[in-house]
Amino acid sequence: MEKLSAPQGTFELSRFPRRKGEKLRAWDAADEYLLQQIGEEGCVQPDTRILILNDQFGALATALSANRPTLISDSWLSHRGSVANLADNHLDTDNLTLCDSLTPPQGTFDLVLIKVPKSLAMLEDQLHRLRPHLHSNSRIVGGGMVKAIHSSTLKLFEKLIGPTTTSLAKKKARLIFPQFDPALAIPENPYPTRYTLEGTNHQIINHAGVFSRDSLDIGTRFFLANLPTNPEIKHIVDLGCGNGVVGLIAAEQNPQAEVSFVDESFMAVASAKANFEAAFGDQRRGYFRTTDCLEGIKANSADLVLNNPPFHQQNVVGTHIAQQMFRESKKVLRKDGELWVIGNRHLGYHVALKKLFGNCDTVAANKKFVILRAVR
Repeated sequence: MEKLSAPQGTFELSRFPRRKGEKLRAWDAADEYLLQQIGEEGCVQPDTRILILNDQFGALATALSANRPTLISDSWLSHRGSVANLADNHLDTDNLTLCDSLTPPQGTFDLVLIKVPKSLAMLEDQLHRLRPHLHSNSRIVGGGMVKAIHSSTLKLFEKLIGPTTTSLAKKKARLIFPQFDPALAIPENPYPTRYTLEGTNHQIINHAGVFSRDSLDIGTRFFLANLPTNPEIKHIVDLGCGNGVVGLIAAEQNPQAEVSFVDESFMAVASAKANFEAAFGDQRRGYFRTTDCLEGIKANSADLVLNNPPFHQQNVVGTHIAQQMFRESKKVLRKDGELWVIGNRHLGYHVALKKLFGNCDTVAANKKFVILRAVR
């Protein structure tokens, strides 16, 4: 836990989930720049209604909690981390209103702070959804690290909000200042998108924040070609489900099985639910959960876990998420249940799986990907 010092006060903040020996901060220089800017402007008064988008772990929400801000995020971890950081600073968690990325907030806002997301599609969708909640005097300030702000980023603000300027860079962070133009003619929101899953009649629905939303990625294509079929499988978990394509095809190939779709992205789970229901209607029951890895999934309940682990959490690259997914999969699997993992060959997942499960074999491999199986 480290201390963030800002014009609004000093706050102890941690990343989420909490990890022993964590060396990374729960905020970045763009958070500091945003808080400094609005502090210098004096634009926050007791009655200022504040909306925050993409607050990573609640640094902005914690610093501005006195104004009872509304936080919109597509990340379940962001929601949980923000609440935890408010509690750690002895601030009333009821002061924070949480909205997922598909749930509109209530009313209009005087101040909007936007942490620029990595995905341009996500930003585009968010700006479309933001417009109805602005009034003519709304102050909007975007912020991000310089490497995440491109000319395409600024063009989106100009296209969907209004005239846009930027600040000088400070500690490799930059601010964006769009002015809301209520008369601006804007195009329709292009999200969610759809594509036809090759070799099937399935129209795959993808919300803006979903990985590989325009077409089937090559790793998933390889996974789909090698999924297990076994009449003994009664419960399948699609862990880190994204748009749910893997769980959907596994359900088709194992008609006796129930399928649970799990992801920490609200947009991912919503996409998976839409795709499963479009495929099966009320003929099959699917379960859909937004959570951290397999939190809340009953132990010893699954016969098969299918997993394509991400190797980054927001801007941080590493295998820690995969390691957590493997550990929690072992708890959720029944005896003789199987974890199937696809990943890039160079990631070396077989080492961790063999250490954890005591076994690991290769189901299939090509030049880039390997599919591994570990049995509990």
